[in-house]
Amino acid sequence: MATFEELTALALELPQAHRETTWEQDTFRVGRKIFAMGRAEAGAATVKATPEEQAALVAAAPAVYSVAPYTGRFGWVRVELSGVGTEELRELLTDAWRSVAPKRALKEYDR
Repeated sequence: MATFEELTALALELPQAHRETTWEQDTFRVGRKIFAMGRAEAGAATVKATPEEQAALVAAAPAVYSVAPYTGRFGWVRVELSGVGTEELRELLTDAWRSVAPKRALKEYDR
């Protein structure tokens, strides 16, 4: 079971990642590009994914993953944090971060 505090720590461990408050929630970004967002009190977060990844996650665990409101049409996934472990959350965040990170940051991370 992951917490929002763990999500925050994992997201901010990624190169060039930072947190901004936007739309009354925490957004995790590389530059101006968002890769995850949520509020601690919600018990859930929204993570960037491809439409194919979204479909696979929702099909595999519909109690944990759902199509995100507003951004779901672009592949974003809502994640119930109580349904994922820390390592699964790390993988989701890393994949989301990779989709928006600049090439230089990717090279740094892959070293």
